[in-house]
Amino acid sequence: MALDLDSLRKQLNPEQFRAVTTINGPILIIAGAGSGKTRVITYRIAHMLDSGIPQSQILALTFTNKAAREMEERIKDLTQKKLQNLTISTFHAFGVKILRKEITALGWRENFSIYDETDKIQLIKESGRELKFTEDALDAYKIAQLFSNIKTGRKNWGGPNDMYKQLYESYQEGLKLFNAVDFDDLIMLPIKLFKEHPDILQKYRERFKYLMVDEFQDTSHQQYELMHLLADNNVAVVGDDDQSIYSWRGADYQNIINFEKDFKGMQEIRLEQNYRSTETILAAANGVISHNTNRKDKKLWSGNNSGKPIEVFMPENETDEAEFIAESIQGIAMEEKLKYDDFGVLIRSNSQSRFIEEAFLEANIPYTMSGGTSFFQLREIKDIISYLRVIANHDDDINLIRILNTPRRGIGRATLESLNEYALNNKCSLWTSIKAKLSASDKQKKDDSAQAEFDIVQDTEKKATGAEKTLEELRSFVDLIESNKAMLSGRGLSNKVRAFVDEIDYQGHLLREYKKNEKAAVFKFHNVQSLIKSMEIWENNPDNLDPNLYNYLNRITLLSRDDMDDENDKGKVNLMTIHASKGLEFPVVFIAGAEEGLIPHARSVEENDGDVEEERRLFYVAITRARDKLLISSCKKRRKMQCEVECEPSRFLDEIPENLIEYHKPAQPVDDKTAHDILSNMLKQFTLPN
Repeated sequence: MALDLDSLRKQLNPEQFRAVTTINGPILIIAGAGSGKTRVITYRIAHMLDSGIPQSQILALTFTNKAAREMEERIKDLTQKKLQNLTISTFHAFGVKILRKEITALGWRENFSIYDETDKIQLIKESGRELKFTEDALDAYKIAQLFSNIKTGRKNWGGPNDMYKQLYESYQEGLKLFNAVDFDDLIMLPIKLFKEHPDILQKYRERFKYLMVDEFQDTSHQQYELMHLLADNNVAVVGDDDQSIYSWRGADYQNIINFEKDFKGMQEIRLEQNYRSTETILAAANGVISHNTNRKDKKLWSGNNSGKPIEVFMPENETDEAEFIAESIQGIAMEEKLKYDDFGVLIRSNSQSRFIEEAFLEANIPYTMSGGTSFFQLREIKDIISYLRVIANHDDDINLIRILNTPRRGIGRATLESLNEYALNNKCSLWTSIKAKLSASDKQKKDDSAQAEFDIVQDTEKKATGAEKTLEELRSFVDLIESNKAMLSGRGLSNKVRAFVDEIDYQGHLLREYKKNEKAAVFKFHNVQSLIKSMEIWENNPDNLDPNLYNYLNRITLLSRDDMDDENDKGKVNLMTIHASKGLEFPVVFIAGAEEGLIPHARSVEENDGDVEEERRLFYVAITRARDKLLISSCKKRRKMQCEVECEPSRFLDEIPENLIEYHKPAQPVDDKTAHDILSNMLKQFTLPN
């Protein structure tokens, strides 16, 4: 379809039209939340193609493969062209394209490998062993983070870091020796290439004469440098400094200021008309973000109606908060005829999810969790639940494999392979295979001669063979599972599970697994204790007439979502971290846990010397995800480890203009007369006419 100027004027507002039709020269597009940013980018590229600019001369860079795919599909729909020569890519994928063609100029061979985190940590360990690093000094995960920060300029050598400088050099030599690069190299090496080989840089500058960068506020120093090296003069960047929430991974919204300095004659266009939210929601967002001093002044406005007040609820604790969210979703869905996927529930921290997930489960509300790990998918929680599933059903192979060596029992891969082979050949479960192996061993002992039996007795002082140890461990495992069948009936499930966790010394297992990070082990064991506490609450519910293990497992089966895809997520409430919600929108949004220590997060406040501007931007992002209705909850008390502590409402709540807020009062119990009247009216509705 031809995108003539008259057609564009009808489809775009004046600022969008200007952004789309300004093709030449540097242009900074400040695109507020919900202002049609993606629409502007896709129309701009379509208009450039329609104006005769060759596809091969356009380079559009963004941050996720999903965003790149969506952009390409929308441009194809607009232009009805195949676009084989148009480059729409993430920064890292673009870096790979350059290195695939040019890396030999830096001394690597063609067909290099890209190391993932596992490969990277393995190379660090190998390099450390060669340099005689002690095991205590070789925390490979932390060292990998340090190396990444050094490469990307977030940290410099000096102080305690210097002890790893030789290891870093050895790691770099190893990468080159194995003809490999790591993830950071996909940006750093193209920069090095362009600086050391001006002829190669010139080739790419002549190829890509028109650059566009999406989510510009999320670019790092290195990504900005790569873009700056490539860009001639025709470069458009699109972003919003108020939505810069990724400093922890290197993003720097100051790149917007750098762009103004580095590209003379730059034009700035502000998209401030919001097509998503009501005036009330935007006024709240503007009220909050205006308290940030280091920003471009802008004010979102909406052509939509004023909308409903923002509801703030102050529950006693996180259990009441979760019940409020679940009940509100059911009520609003029924009253306003909304689907479950019209709701977004936003949390600042993964630790908030458990109570909300429990409430959704209790209310039979389907949901999907993104941006974090569901409480019931945490490794330590899955370990305990896998044990319970095997106690309830010995023939559950998947869960049996998970726990057979958790905690470690020295049951090796060869043993598992032989058990699996027996199970396949005899069409039985692994549990039956284990029992058969133990039975065969017992029979062998009985068939031995008296002298042989005597020899075995005499040999007990000697070291047991590997095979004997394995049999002992398998027998202990079977005894452990069978001796806990009391869980299957009667009350006191939580106490039985608590005793079982002690019996297997799961806390000791965590401390051994995380011996270099005791805090992580303590936190994970706290999660296990939270699971048991939730069982206790469930079994003590007076409506729960038969709180046995089978019923508990049936209840949490609804939370098994290992193979979800986007299609399966339709029709489910969206539970997610605020970071994961960026770019999304929902008719109804809940922000849970608007308390000091959560938002703004205590760790962020501490690490930034009391500066809360990024946390405020995060709260702003959360508010602007809502289209029609926004509900915010702030608990009076919240459990931290094993204690319940008093909570203080988030300072950001005070920054929302008072006239926009309505404090939600929980439903009050009705008196006898009112209850009688309600019941009478209900009976009338269901009474058939004579």
